[in-house]
Amino acid sequence: MTELYSGDFGEHAETRPTALEADGLGKRYRRGWALRNCSFRLPAGRICAMVGPNGAGKSTLMSIAAHLLAPTEGTVELFGRPLDAPENQGRIGYAAQDKPLYGGFTVAETLRLGRDLNPSWDQAKAEALLAGGRFPHSARIGSLSGGQRTRVSLAVALGKQPDLLILDEPMSDLDPLARHELMGLLMAEAAERGTTVLMSSHVVAELEDACDYLVLLADGKVLLAGDIEELLDAHLLVTAAVTEDGTPAELASHQVIETRRNGRQLTALLRPDGPLPGGWHAETPTLGELLLAHLRASGVPALLTDEARPAAAAVAA
Repeated sequence: MTELYSGDFGEHAETRPTALEADGLGKRYRRGWALRNCSFRLPAGRICAMVGPNGAGKSTLMSIAAHLLAPTEGTVELFGRPLDAPENQGRIGYAAQDKPLYGGFTVAETLRLGRDLNPSWDQAKAEALLAGGRFPHSARIGSLSGGQRTRVSLAVALGKQPDLLILDEPMSDLDPLARHELMGLLMAEAAERGTTVLMSSHVVAELEDACDYLVLLADGKVLLAGDIEELLDAHLLVTAAVTEDGTPAELASHQVIETRRNGRQLTALLRPDGPLPGGWHAETPTLGELLLAHLRASGVPALLTDEARPAAAAVAA
C-alpha cells in the first residue's frame, strides 16, 4: 500500500460524480512494472494535469484508461462503471502521443471515418480545430508535418464529443501560437460541455494556466493527487538564515519534503503541522516549485486530497 500523508483539507470536498477512478492499478511489462498500486479519483468536469518524468507511467495509465491496454492488476472505473461496460462505449476521446493516424488517408477521409464510427460526431468542432492549420483536406496524413498531424488527431478526438478527453502530450509538436490557439479551443469545449480532461505535458506553465486538478506520478506511483489549489495550500515554502547543518530542529515536527541551501540561507518545502517558529519567512509555493521538490525528494508519503481518494480509501480514512 502507498503511504498517505493525512493532511487536513477541511470539510468542503465536493461530491461530484466520478469520471475516472483507479484502484490498485498495476501494469507489468517484461522489463518490470510501469505502474504499481496506482490509485486516485478524478471527479467529472475537472481539467486534470498528469505530470511526471519520462518513464513515470503516464502513457501506460492513459492507454489503460482509454481501454487500449489491459492492466496486470487493479481496476479502473469510468463514470461509476467498469471500463468495458456497454454504457461507456464512445464516451472517451483519446489523442495519443504518437498520433496513430492512417498515413494513406486524406484529412477529409479521416474526418469521414470519425463521423461514420461515432454517432455523436460534431463536424463543425472538428473543422474548427483544423481551420488554423492552413492545409487542404485533400492532403494525405502521411504528408503532413508533426504539428499538422497533431491538429488532425485533436480534431478526431474532440469531434466525437467525448465525456472524458484523454490527451497525451497533445501540444508537443506545435509552435507557441498554435499551442495557445488550440488550448483555448479545447478549454472552451470542456467548459461548454462539462467535458472531463486528463492531459499530460512537460510544460508546467501550459498546465498551470489550463488545469485545476493534478495527478503527479513517479516510478509508477501517485505522489500527489487532487485540486491544485488545495495541494498548494497544504504546503509552505519557508526560508531563514541558519548556521547548523542538516534540517533545523524547529522544523522537525513538520513533514519536510526538501531542503536547499544557498550560503547561510535555507529554503524548505514542507507540509506544516501547526505554526512555524519565529524568524521563518513562509509563502505558498508555485506549482513548478511543488512539482520539482516532490520529484527530487524520496520517501515522502503520498498526498491525496479527500476528493482524489478512491471510494474504498475514503471510507477507510
